Amino acid sequence: MSAPVAVVIGASRGIGRQIAITLAQNGYIVIVAAKSSSPTTSSTSASATTAAASFPPDPNSPASTIDTVVREIVSLGGKAHAYKVNVRSPASITTLIQSVLETHSRIDALIYNPGSIFWASVIETPLKRYQLMHEVNTQGLYVTVQALLPHFYSRGTGKLVIVSPPIYSRFPRGKTAYAMTKFAMTTLMLGLYHDFRRRPEFAGGVCSIWPATGIVSAATEFTKPGSSIDLRKPEIFADAVLAILQCEEVGKWNGKAWLDEDYLRELNGVKEFGAYAVTPGLEVRRIMPRKLPVLEVEEEDDEGERMNSLQLTKERSKL
Repeated sequence: MSAPVAVVIGASRGIGRQIAITLAQNGYIVIVAAKSSSPTTSSTSASATTAAASFPPDPNSPASTIDTVVREIVSLGGKAHAYKVNVRSPASITTLIQSVLETHSRIDALIYNPGSIFWASVIETPLKRYQLMHEVNTQGLYVTVQALLPHFYSRGTGKLVIVSPPIYSRFPRGKTAYAMTKFAMTTLMLGLYHDFRRRPEFAGGVCSIWPATGIVSAATEFTKPGSSIDLRKPEIFADAVLAILQCEEVGKWNGKAWLDEDYLRELNGVKEFGAYAVTPGLEVRRIMPRKLPVLEVEEEDDEGERMNSLQLTKERSKL
């Protein structure tokens, strides 16, 4: 059987880069997709010499691109391919999915990791900032899912992992516009879960994942520039994603919005997380709630007479 193919969107830096490397080290052919690529330079140029001397680049800097990540993976004995994509462009996303399928014939898993961040109160958040976050976080994911689902449904399987948080009351504090877009991603995950349940022949699943603590990444630099206090290495997040993809009991993770630490504890039985701390011996403070609200209601399976707008539109067009 050929190696599974995993598409990691938003894989040029930080957490996404580590997810790509970890999956490649565990037998996946990884599609490293993001907007940033390395310019082609002459091998005799000063810039090329400098790049070669400093390889691998700082994983949280602009010098880390889809091309350098692929080079890292190949140097470690893995298999990876760089695909440039702009998630703000629906056409670019559709082209990415089509190109991967044309070349590899299959997508076994897709991890959606791109993220635009702006943390401020509502009055301090310009509309343009909200629109950017919507395009990258929410719309980009929606277009990706629409492009991916026909392939998943035709195969009867496929795994989708979305980097978005559990829904709870405190999260939007001080970052309402950002939370709106991230909660929308988790809502899409929950909706897909219900769509999948209506297709008993579909054996795949969807979930979302979020860090329980601060993790060293480009996003961390946004909030705590240059600090490694109370941070974990991105390996914890990548290991949790791997645990999800390797878990064949889909019901253990399907439709759930969990935290990396909790997934590892539940799926892999991990009890000690000290090895993931950036500062040796430091017990990293958990910044997310230890107990999250249960969103299910008693009437969870009572759909009543479900409206289908597409069907209504077709029926009205016949009148």
